[in-house]
Amino acid sequence: MGKGKSDLTLPLSELEDYGSRLRSIKTRLNHTKKLFESYRDDIGDGSVNDALEDFESNWEDGREDITQQLDALASMSDAVVREFKKLDDELAKQVNEKMTTKDTRGSGQSGSGGNK
Repeated sequence: MGKGKSDLTLPLSELEDYGSRLRSIKTRLNHTKKLFESYRDDIGDGSVNDALEDFESNWEDGREDITQQLDALASMSDAVVREFKKLDDELAKQVNEKMTTKDTRGSGQSGSGGNK
């Protein structure tokens, strides 16, 4: 403290993008079946296609949990950005209000009047 650095720093621009990146990951996770199906004719070997179907089936079991967690993280990220901006705006408003009341000190009002 006291060296011109704030006590709290937050990479807000990076955090703003974080939620959308998580949602993009979720979208891509949910398209593996379509991706595998799009290569079915190119692969040709039935055992490879069977293995991909098995993978997709097993992957489906855990994917729902992962996508729910991605949604939760994205929502939390959005909430942090929103609340931090509200806090920053409120603090700026309070500082501006204090600065305008300080300007009236030297106009003959009671108090220290700057005499120390």
